Amino acid sequence: MDTNKSLSEKIVVGLDIGTTKIATIVGKRNEYGKLDIIGMGKSESVGVMRGVVANIKSTVDSIILSVKEAEENSGITIKEVYVGIAGQHIKSMQQRGSLIRGVDNDNEIEQVDIDKIVQSLEQIAMPSGEEIIHIIPQEFKIDNETGVINPIGRSGSRVEADCHVITGHINAIRDIKKCVERAGLICKGLFLEPLASSDAVLTDEEKEAGVVLVDIGGGTTDIAIFQNNIIRHTAVIPFGGNIISSDIKEGCGIITSQAEQLKIKFGSALATSNAENEVVSIPGLRGRPPKEISVKTLAQIIQARVDEILDSVYYEIKASKFDKKLGCGLVLTGGGAQLRHIRHRAEMMTGLQARIGYPNEHIAKGTDDLKSPMYATSVGLVMKGFQNEDRFKDEIIANTPGDKVVEKGKNPRTDIFGIGTLLDIFFPAEEKDKEIK
Repeated sequence: MDTNKSLSEKIVVGLDIGTTKIATIVGKRNEYGKLDIIGMGKSESVGVMRGVVANIKSTVDSIILSVKEAEENSGITIKEVYVGIAGQHIKSMQQRGSLIRGVDNDNEIEQVDIDKIVQSLEQIAMPSGEEIIHIIPQEFKIDNETGVINPIGRSGSRVEADCHVITGHINAIRDIKKCVERAGLICKGLFLEPLASSDAVLTDEEKEAGVVLVDIGGGTTDIAIFQNNIIRHTAVIPFGGNIISSDIKEGCGIITSQAEQLKIKFGSALATSNAENEVVSIPGLRGRPPKEISVKTLAQIIQARVDEILDSVYYEIKASKFDKKLGCGLVLTGGGAQLRHIRHRAEMMTGLQARIGYPNEHIAKGTDDLKSPMYATSVGLVMKGFQNEDRFKDEIIANTPGDKVVEKGKNPRTDIFGIGTLLDIFFPAEEKDKEIK
């Protein structure tokens, strides 16, 4: 069997279960490493509120519709997916783990040593109902030497690791997995959505210089802060584009669908950008006369809520203590990043430079729709999937005598909690697998 050929033609599917939409992206890689999107499907998300499954049956039905459309567009049958997780239940904290290797231990530090540190952190006491999703090593201390990024291959008797631990509610995690399984799919990996989005829209240079990813979704705004190529802080703000639409609905006395159309077509995050006499006419309901809405009033409603979201973003930036180390400022992505003048408002509110993050840098072939910020997470999940497949391919080849392929056992990188996945992302070279519990 030609392992290289079979795996190089691999097709990966990303499933983004969002608050407003469920997107299924089918992709493969071309010879230049870019993504060819060969199919996509999108359905209205019914059953998800602020990133959390509120109704399993409705969510399953929405997933099935999205996947079916992606199958029809791509001409393949989808069985396995890489899934994103977000929601206001996500929390993060810093933990330090350590390993005593012995004074007389002259052996070089190996992946198994890092695994032992992570395994020790898996045992930390968690609040009731919460569970670890990711453990991400950041920096290491070897004996008295601090600031070590990759300790593998170094010598030392004591190794300490500062780790970023991301947690979520057990029920929320299980409900997502349950929805995927009931839709007839296998969840090959579960990734925190802002980490997937960051792969799709951030450059390595930005991550090194310091950057804040702000993913404004329908139900939540997800934040990931990088500096020196290390994830430093993550947070989820329980407000997104839907709350802006809700404010428009209440403030203008219209229905939800009209509020959403107003936001998309005429909305602005900067109230001063509109003249006083600009108005939009909204058709009346059931024969009632049309209603005129001031575009400036609309912008004032939107700006008030956008400012609240950006205030929360700035609070998280300050809380990270990396506010003075962000050479590349903000990158705004997600559906909410399409709002007019939101970049300017973000710069005014935070004092940092900002740009809109598009996933098109990584897409070689696909529809123009996919180059929108709203698909950053979906594209990022496909990229995460390929990272997983590449590492698993290397394992198969390494364990294959001649042309005989060793049968796959449990792959820790596809574990639902993703701990092995993120370890390998940060230490991809001299890795030795560990078995996830």
